[in-house]
Amino acid sequence: MKTIKGPAIFLAQFISDEPPFNSLQSICQWASSLGFKGVQLPTLDKRFIDLQLAAESKTYADELKGKVQAAGLEITELSTHLQGQLVAVNPAYDQLFDGFAPEALRGNPQARQQWAVQQLKYAAKASQNLGLTAHATFSGALLWPMVYPWPQRPAGIVETGFTELARRWLPILNTFDECGVDVCYEVHAGEDLHDGISYEMFLDKVQQHPRACLLYDPSHFVLQCLDYLEYLDIYHERIRACHIKDAEFNPTGRQGVYGGYQNWVDRAGRFRSLGDGQVDFKAVFSKLAQYDFPGWAVLEWECALKHPEDGAREGAAFIQNHIIRVTDKAFDDFAAAGTDDARNRQLLGL
Repeated sequence: MKTIKGPAIFLAQFISDEPPFNSLQSICQWASSLGFKGVQLPTLDKRFIDLQLAAESKTYADELKGKVQAAGLEITELSTHLQGQLVAVNPAYDQLFDGFAPEALRGNPQARQQWAVQQLKYAAKASQNLGLTAHATFSGALLWPMVYPWPQRPAGIVETGFTELARRWLPILNTFDECGVDVCYEVHAGEDLHDGISYEMFLDKVQQHPRACLLYDPSHFVLQCLDYLEYLDIYHERIRACHIKDAEFNPTGRQGVYGGYQNWVDRAGRFRSLGDGQVDFKAVFSKLAQYDFPGWAVLEWECALKHPEDGAREGAAFIQNHIIRVTDKAFDDFAAAGTDDARNRQLLGL
């Protein structure tokens, strides 16, 4: 068995124009001071990484890695969540997602999608140059506006949507395969890959591609009323990245899963800082250890109530206290009698 690496922190929600959150060196020093050992790095802000340069220059990638290591940290994964979202966008969301793309591409869905695909391919090579083996992203969504089967969906539209999603992702997956890196889709509301069934539908369309893997985040499953522990039993062989994020779901007689158009703080289901929600993290970490999860336990902070710096400080200790240092021996080894084939046969009456 393997001991999970961590704690690490996803930097996306902490980046700002204020120090220490406005440069790679200073944000890494801040993270290290809290007890983190790794950082998951978003890739759209050039103050932190020039993704194309990291893909094209091993020297730059080494320098980038050196800056992180100087703070006593490692890069756990790169993230292209926002670029991955733009690989597939239903027209209903064109304007809402335009802000994820460079200003020159806004209002041009085809150019925006081509840019997103290239970004993912850069991320594959950059990950290889940085010595990483997993990558965090979103799948994008062509079908999400039709997630509820009313109005009645036209016959064949789900099949068509997943066929097209696979067509767009296959060249990306192949590029990651050439670079020896797993694509870890964060199964998430708003994505066509939003639960186990939808992931399986996609996996069938990409011919069970070995690089089409998963980022596990139990908080999203609390909000969907999905069994996040059985999910680990089912998909552990494909889980190659992990966000440690808490959530709570408190339905009432007035609202449930859909949230009644309320903002995050007023929803029945909302994300919380670690330890403030309902996720059974003792069971989660036990299953991750049992199934030899090979990656990092990465804090993602998205709490509607607690200050992010408090969530980060408390989260580092929370993860550290939940990581199971796996045993290298059985508890009853002291009673072992050794191996004696003749004796074994005698005991069996053979």
